[in-house]
Amino acid sequence: MLEKKEHNYEKAVLVGVVTQHQDEEKLQEYMDELEFLAYTAGGTVDRRFTQKLTQPDSKTFIGSGKAQEIKEYVKENEIGTVIFDDELSPSQLKNLEREIEVKILDRTNLILDIFAQRAQTSYARTQVELAQYQYLLPRLTRMWTHLERQKGGIGMRGPGETEIETDRRIIRDRISLLKDKLKTIDKQMATQRNNRGKVVRAALVGYTNVGKSTLMNALSKSEVFAENKLFATLDTTVRKVVIGNLPFLLTDTVGFIRKLPTQLVESFKSTLDEVREADLLIHVVDISHESFEDHIESVNQTLMEINAHQKPMIMVFNKIDDFSYEKKDEDDLTPSTKKNISLDEWKNTWMAKSKYPTVFISALTKENFPEMKKMIYDEVMKIHISRFPYNDFLFEYFDNDEE
Repeated sequence: MLEKKEHNYEKAVLVGVVTQHQDEEKLQEYMDELEFLAYTAGGTVDRRFTQKLTQPDSKTFIGSGKAQEIKEYVKENEIGTVIFDDELSPSQLKNLEREIEVKILDRTNLILDIFAQRAQTSYARTQVELAQYQYLLPRLTRMWTHLERQKGGIGMRGPGETEIETDRRIIRDRISLLKDKLKTIDKQMATQRNNRGKVVRAALVGYTNVGKSTLMNALSKSEVFAENKLFATLDTTVRKVVIGNLPFLLTDTVGFIRKLPTQLVESFKSTLDEVREADLLIHVVDISHESFEDHIESVNQTLMEINAHQKPMIMVFNKIDDFSYEKKDEDDLTPSTKKNISLDEWKNTWMAKSKYPTVFISALTKENFPEMKKMIYDEVMKIHISRFPYNDFLFEYFDNDEE
């Protein structure tokens, strides 16, 4: 069901709107991210369409003139997919497909499709399948029946391509079955977490593609899959790490993203439980990304939603080897922007005033690793002393091979 397309990138166009809640600059950031999502899913973006609206049209999300413009463009350039940056209602999807006459996807469907490609284990596949069915249920009336010859490709993996004519009762039964299956696995995973003994648990959290898995590999000397694409990691990985004589468990979790589909938050409950039940959060940030402050905000928002925002935390600003800025000439009197701020200036601004221990590293080149390890050691030790009998770990868990 969850097949991966390796070659022949699918041509797509992107559509976004400027509204009173989303200015042009913010839209461009979202569209850049949407393009990366499309690339990760196996698509290549041919063009972007944007429109200024007081609020999205209830019938077609965009105005009729813009829909006609897109229709003409996709026909002339043989584009197979139109991707909208926001989640569309079932009626908007149906109307747009009738109007433009090609496959229409929204951000939610695209993210679900990437998760379908990336799911490796039975557990991850079950979580993704549940999210897909929950997305599909209210949209059963329109699932691309006029696109029979174009089946496959982005957005057509998973239930969408096999259940077009399936009635709602069968879908609901399947959802119920998957939920029961996940409950059973969740109980098993909760038991596993409880059986990990008197060891402090740390979890890597952060936006997608910030280098969490690369950092996991460097700290645990293991080989966790890492790739420069969004959502490279879906399955939770737990490794034992020893810094000095102090062991702790380190968890690599799925990356967060803006506008994360609610279906995924629900179906990935157990993955998020690893974050909820961690003693320490290591928040990894890609300092080289121009929107890193927004990424921090998105992650903090998600942590708040799952009630994990008050935990001890370390801020790790990664990819300093990739960081660049535009130095202004001394006689340049134009106002400075974020692009003109150097790494030292960032360090001395709000980051210096952060209530959390903060370190700047490169997971790739291991620059400033000793400083980061010392910081993690100090925080883990604080938790260990306050929570567990002090001397247990020194003998029970010490392993020279992992130092």
